[in-house]
Amino acid sequence: MIKIIKIILILTLTLLFPLQKVFANERIKIGLLVPLSGNNAEIGQSIIKATQIAINKIDNSLIEIIPRDTKSSPDVTLRSAKELSQLGVKIIIGPVFNDSLIYLDELKEITFLSLTNKIIDNPKNVISAGINASSQFKTIQKFIKINKIKKTILLMPDVDYKNEIEKGITQSKIKIFKKYIYDPNPTKLTSQIEKITNYEKRKQNLKDEIIRLEKSDENNKEILIERLKKKDTIGKVKFDSIIITDFDESLKSVTTSLFYTDISPKEKYFITLNQWFDESLLDESSSQPIYFPSINRENYLYFIKEYHKKFNEYPNQLSFLSFDLVGLVYYLLFQNNLIVDKEIFIKKNMFKGKVGIFEIKNNKINHILNFYKIENKKFKKIF
Repeated sequence: MIKIIKIILILTLTLLFPLQKVFANERIKIGLLVPLSGNNAEIGQSIIKATQIAINKIDNSLIEIIPRDTKSSPDVTLRSAKELSQLGVKIIIGPVFNDSLIYLDELKEITFLSLTNKIIDNPKNVISAGINASSQFKTIQKFIKINKIKKTILLMPDVDYKNEIEKGITQSKIKIFKKYIYDPNPTKLTSQIEKITNYEKRKQNLKDEIIRLEKSDENNKEILIERLKKKDTIGKVKFDSIIITDFDESLKSVTTSLFYTDISPKEKYFITLNQWFDESLLDESSSQPIYFPSINRENYLYFIKEYHKKFNEYPNQLSFLSFDLVGLVYYLLFQNNLIVDKEIFIKKNMFKGKVGIFEIKNNKINHILNFYKIENKKFKKIF
């Protein structure tokens, strides 16, 4: 099936069919809603440049990208979307931020491919195209199944995106043994991890065992005591893998606290969410190996190289996604005889992009992701 998809995509992007002749008088207008002014203007400019690369690769004069500024404001986003509607645009890539979506249900004739990864309470005409929690947990579930992991606990920070995590868990049907919500405040974190891992009890077990041996008549008790003194705890914990739904310095704090409580990633699987190949994690040797779902790294690095070569600067992560969304829209339109309507996002379809494989059905996008681990200060692909 994937092989067939590849063939179709190659046919699409290289234009082996003479589409310009058949549809010479028609143009495909795709809107682009991004912040071009204000604090997030740099993100918007990077997305526009990525779509330029995508259009050049498609090399079809029928495609027209029409950008408009959102200023990261819901009101401005609606006004710009109305301008695009008046130009006959039916499909818009964007907006970038979830806060900008709130008024877009007024334009029911337009389908928005938002770059957000949030899926809760979006307007019905907005499709979340970001790497959402459901896609990530489905990939983690695959890893758990392959490795026959039996008991997985989940550590989730008490932050605003926790509802998205809950939704992702439900939709992916991943089996979680126990779930813990923690305060990400560093001054409170370690004591919380101690309770989750039953650290004090395991530490006391060690002291008790040393005392028992000291009082015993066992012949090799000195050797056994010396071995125990090199440990921090003894006793098992009731899980074999940990999913940590955190990022950046907060993620590092959690893995450090786990290591402090004598939970080693060499004995228990440390799993987290998409980290966009954060290179600062390579130096966190105490948390390695650590596993995570993500986009296709090889394609991502190639895109960064190509982007830098063309614009002498580096792209942001969202621009990589927007690059694929141009190809996705064109592919789906091609499948629909270049008829622009809402049906193209309702029919079950698949698209192999640079990010990975997009699954489209009933106005929803699911990403089939790759899976990686960080070990010995390197990113390694698992599948």
